[in-house]
Amino acid sequence: MTMKLDDWLLEILACPNCGGELRADDAAAELVCTGSCGYAYPVRDDIPVLLVDEARAPAS
Repeated sequence: MTMKLDDWLLEILACPNCGGELRADDAAAELVCTGSCGYAYPVRDDIPVLLVDEARAPAS
C-alpha cells in the first residue's frame, strides 16, 4: 500500500524534533527523519502524525 503524499508536502515538512528532512517509507507507512535524530513518524489515513510522542526511535 502506497502513501498518498504530495511531493510538495514532503518538501516543506521537517522533523519536529531536529528540523531534518523527512523521507517517505511506504513499506512501513512512515516518514523517516534523515537528520540527526532518525525518528520515524507514522502516517495514518495518508495524514502524517508529526508528534514526537508518537514517533518511533531508531533502532540502535
